[in-house]
Parts: sequence; structure tokens; C-alpha cells
Amino acid sequence: MGTKIANDVEINPVPAIEKGISEEEDMNVMKYLRGEAANLEVLQDKKLKGQLALREDLYGKSAKAAAKAEKWLMPSEGGYLEAEGIERTWNIKQETIAREVDLLGSRNQYDIILPDLGPYTLDFTPSGRYMTVAGRKGHMAIVDMKNMNLIKEFQVRETVRDVVFLHNEMFFAAAQKKYTYIYDRNGTELHCLKEHGAALKLQFLNKHFLLASINKFGQLHYQDVTTGEMVGNFRTGLGRSNVMQVNPFNSVVAVGHSGGTISMWKPTSSAPLVKMLCHHGPVTALAFHSNGHLMATAGMDRKIKLWDLRKFEVLQTLPGHTKTMNFSQKGLLATATGSFVQILRDFSGSQNYSRYMSHSIAKGYQIQKLAFRPYEDVLGIGHSMGWSSILIPGSGEPNFDSWVANPFETSKQRKEREVHSLLDKLPPETIMLNPTKIGSVKPTRKKEKPAKQEIEAELEGAVEAAKKASFKKKTKGRSKPSKVAKKKKEAVYKAKKPFLEQEAKGEGLSKKKRKNIEEENQLPRSLQRFARKRQAN
Repeated sequence: MGTKIANDVEINPVPAIEKGISEEEDMNVMKYLRGEAANLEVLQDKKLKGQLALREDLYGKSAKAAAKAEKWLMPSEGGYLEAEGIERTWNIKQETIAREVDLLGSRNQYDIILPDLGPYTLDFTPSGRYMTVAGRKGHMAIVDMKNMNLIKEFQVRETVRDVVFLHNEMFFAAAQKKYTYIYDRNGTELHCLKEHGAALKLQFLNKHFLLASINKFGQLHYQDVTTGEMVGNFRTGLGRSNVMQVNPFNSVVAVGHSGGTISMWKPTSSAPLVKMLCHHGPVTALAFHSNGHLMATAGMDRKIKLWDLRKFEVLQTLPGHTKTMNFSQKGLLATATGSFVQILRDFSGSQNYSRYMSHSIAKGYQIQKLAFRPYEDVLGIGHSMGWSSILIPGSGEPNFDSWVANPFETSKQRKEREVHSLLDKLPPETIMLNPTKIGSVKPTRKKEKPAKQEIEAELEGAVEAAKKASFKKKTKGRSKPSKVAKKKKEAVYKAKKPFLEQEAKGEGLSKKKRKNIEEENQLPRSLQRFARKRQAN
């Protein structure tokens, strides 16, 4: 109910705070709507108009429900970096960010210098709670990132090329000089996987419990870590490769090769599902967006390309050369060249990436690995002199789902989750380019146009049928031959067939040669060679 004053202007007595809340809710609802509503006034079909009106109403209700759930169940807001005036976000230094964040956030900014054991590679658990690091000279460690405690540190005295966590922080795999090894969190060696050989890159498929590796001979291996069975062992046939990544959407493994091609594999097929030429030179880095539809590649041709995997076409090409790259949970893309890190962001939501942040570590350091920490605005950097951690506002998902990944889980919750994940384990046959096909009805095949040969065969059959029909008309009234008589005729024809063929061949021969052939045919096969010798003599 409004209030009027002298100049007849209506004033709504709703407080400004409530108005602000409603505007905020409207913004959240707009975020969850599926685009613009259909224009129903144009439609003339009443039935279709009614169906679409119900559908639009349902979409509106679901968007409002999602906005309410976000208000109560997703209380934390994502981080962001805002520039003032003519300032640019990529000019803001890490020291400036550290002064503005809270005490817990500033603890995530550090440098560990170990010059004699690098270069280092690293990996995080899906919850972001634990990190494992491995130096090329054999140094390995597990760190609890919540309270920054070192759980275990040990030296294997052997080259370590890559390291990856398995289904939780209790086990991790390391690609060493000759074989791949599995260790527990106490540093105890549990398994030696000799079948993988000298692996260069490791990946773990969480939903299928498969450890994938590519070795220096270009062989791709899939091993089930629950049963120990080797599910797949394929030769890529495209040479040595140390670029491999798993698509989080469909669990397809992509391998980058020295010819500029990228091949995508599944454990139940000896041939690649897709083989695409991405660069005019060796592929140096590869990364997948969390939605699985966007792929970033980098090559020696000094280009970074963003690909739409639904159409297999290039969306954007950026200049630059990088040895490693990685996508964050919120879609930020980190690339590294030498000692320089650059963060790209899609500001418009149209997959058009531009510069967001940049950071340069000490001169001379060579970056080996980039990895975003899940559920935190942190980027881990493994380089030739140790490893570092920097703050990237807006890179992590602010609200975690404890049923998916819980950074604060207890040992009892971890054991329960391990049992549930084993019960929910998917078979290797479910890995495919489009996993939404699982459970759907197979569509009927469209009738294909007949080939030219098929049309000719049909015409010949029609002609023969017409001939038979005319023959039947002529022989109408006569007694039809029995089946036994037909079989006898066929047997006689089969017996005569070789002799008739010989006669047809011998029509063009002279009388003398024909006579010799007849004599040879009269003799047994084993004596025919002597008959030829006699005639020659």
C-alpha cells in the first residue's frame, strides 16, 4: 500500500534493505534460468502453447528453488580481484594481495627452496587437504595443507618423473626410473608395477579406480588398483610422449604427441577414439576444463588453442609457449613459460579468455608443474629449485560438498567414503566420449540409399523373375518336376561343371595340345608328370 503526498507521487514504504535483498534474489534467479523465455504470443497452436507455458513455469520455480538453496546452503562467496581506476589486475603483486587477505589466507603464500633435489612435481587430493611432492632426484613428501604439517618425507635414491594420489591420501603412485611404484602415506613400498615400464606420466581415474600411464616407448597402460588386473595395454604408434591428461567429464585419456596430434583413448579399445591435429609441432601441454567440453593445448609453434570438444573446433587461439597448464574449478587457466606464470580468465562467459593475473618467480627457475588446489584460491608451482604457492583470487570453489570431497573429514568418514566409492565403482566399459548415452534407448537406423551394385542386382533379379513367370505361363498345364528330380539335375550339373569349364578353355587350343590334355586327364594325378616327360621326349 503506497502513500501519496501533495504532488501525487506514490511512495512505496518498503525499506531499502528489503529492496536490496529482493534485487539480490532476482540476480540469483537470473543466474539459474535457462536463457530467455520463449515468446508464446507468436504461437497459434493452443496445445503447444500450453505445454511450453507449463515448461517455462517449471523452469522458473526450479530457478527460484536453486537461488534459495544457494542462499542457505552456499553461504561462502567466491574470491575476486577488483582493480581501481586505470589499474590493471595483472599488475597487482602477491605482496599486495597478502596484505589484504586474512591470516589463514596469507599462510598459503610460501616458497620451499630445495635446489639440489629438483625439478619438482606435485599433486593434490580431490578435497585439497593433502599435497604430495616429488623431486627428480628421488625426494618425496606428503604435506597436510590444513595445518601445514609434514606427514612423511623419504628418499628413494632414484629418478622420479611423476607422482599422483590414488583414491585418497592413504596411497600414491610414483613413476620412477625403471618401474612404477605404489606407496602408502608412511612411505612404505606396497607394489612394484613392472608391466608399466619406465613411465613418463601418470593419471588416476577416480570413478573407475584405474591407474593410467604412458611410458617412453609410447605404450599406454590401464591397471585396476582394486584387483591388480591390467585392463588395457596399447601401443599409441605415435612415438614417445610425456603429455597426458584425463577428461573429468567422461574419463577419456588424452595423449599429446610429437607430431602435433592429440589422441583420445579408452581402456576397452585398441584404436584411439579421436585423433586430431592440433599444432604444427610437438604438443607441450594439455588441460581440460571441469565441465569436460573445453580443452586447452599448447605446442612448439608458440600457440595456445582452446577447443570445443562437442564440435572439435578451435574457439580461440592465443600467442604463447608453455610447458605446463591447468584449469581451476572456476575455469581459470594457468600457463607457465620459464619462470613466468600467467593466469587467463573468461570474463564474459563466452569462452573468450584474456589476461587476469601474472606472477614471476625468481629468475632462472624453470617451472615444471602447475596445479590449482581444490576449494582454495591457491596455485601450486613445482619448479627446478623446489615448490611455491601463490594466491589466485576466484580460482577455487568456495562451498564444498561433503558427500563429494570433505577437507575436514575424520578417519571414520574416510573409511566409509572408501567403501561407498568401491561399491559405486564404474566398469571400464562405461568410458566413452558421450557418457550421457548410457541408459538411453538405441535410436533406429535411418534407411540408407542403396548402392549402384545393389540396384543392378535388384534389376537382374527382377528380369530373372519375369523370365520365370513367362516360362511358367508357357508350361502351364504340364506336370511340375518333383523336388527329387530337381536335386538330381543339380547333382549332374555339378559333376559336369569341371569338364564343361575345361572344354571352354580348350576351344582356343590346337588339336595336338587338346589331345595331350585329354591323355593327361585320363591318367591319375600322380602319374601325369611322367606323361608330360614322355611326350616331351
